Amino acid sequence: MDLTSSLESLIPALEASLRQTASLDELDEIQVAFLGRKGSLARLMGCLPELPAAERPAFGRIANTVKERLTALVEERRRHLVEEREQSYLARFDPSLPGRAPWQGTLHPITLVMEEICDVFQAMGFEVASGPEVETDFYNFEALNFPPDHPARDMQDTLFVAEGVVLRTHTSPIQIRAMLERARPPVAVIAPGKVYRRDSDLTHTPMFHQIEGLLVDTRVTFAELRGTLTMFARQVFGSDVAVRFRPSFFPFTEPSVEVDISCILCAGEGQNADGSACRVCKGTGWLEILGAGMVDPNVFSAVGYDPESCSGFAFGLGVERVAMLKYGITDLRMFFENDLRFLTQFA
Repeated sequence: MDLTSSLESLIPALEASLRQTASLDELDEIQVAFLGRKGSLARLMGCLPELPAAERPAFGRIANTVKERLTALVEERRRHLVEEREQSYLARFDPSLPGRAPWQGTLHPITLVMEEICDVFQAMGFEVASGPEVETDFYNFEALNFPPDHPARDMQDTLFVAEGVVLRTHTSPIQIRAMLERARPPVAVIAPGKVYRRDSDLTHTPMFHQIEGLLVDTRVTFAELRGTLTMFARQVFGSDVAVRFRPSFFPFTEPSVEVDISCILCAGEGQNADGSACRVCKGTGWLEILGAGMVDPNVFSAVGYDPESCSGFAFGLGVERVAMLKYGITDLRMFFENDLRFLTQFA
């Protein structure tokens, strides 16, 4: 058989092979055998230099025609196999089966509670403010009536970055910055964010979240503080929750109070239905949720406000504390373990 006949015989040979091809993998193997760099067509083309010069142009034209035909046959068979595969998939498809919804994440419970609290205070006219997490001693302590060597500094176990530079122990420095940015009242801000203290147990972590608030104007009274925080508690914990204010001490407020709400588990009764003491409020019927008070005149003096012509109140709460009460969580560390079994419950 001459070379031209051998070239032309590749077409029926490929057609016979394609009729027996049942998969795309087999088709790829056949394509390589006929059209690959070492395939049948390439071997015959390699004989071109052996032909007389007068026969080479005709042989080349026939070779190109055969190559185009072989390529077309392979692609046609490929389209057919792809269609067969798709039809096979459709034959196994049951449209009555429920769909597979993609997995969706959710905001972290701390974020959910923080956003809810911010929404409550924003609805009352407060502006959300932010500030650096690494603060100087002035903003974190001195401007807030914590002079050097003041015993009240022992209330906050501080993490120092350098001399006079700390990881903020509360978000109160944001309040100081807000007052300094405004030449005079009114100021109404809430300051959410991370804070840092050297604590680590079931109810404390070295990093946690706080939201602190400040309202300063010319005639702010304690009655407005009571009304604001009572509204907040009932918006977050329910309209039937009872709220009480107890005397306390904070260096940056005077007078100062602790704010409690009636226990959300025993409804303020202090005991369960079987007569045993409530494990959440430990039988008292009350839960502490935040601290507050009227801004101390020394704080106003530190930021250049006249304590004789303005007044205000400040408050602060731990977001983890509110989240634990709201969702019935008993171990604070669950917020930081990244356990999807826990986190997906808040989707």
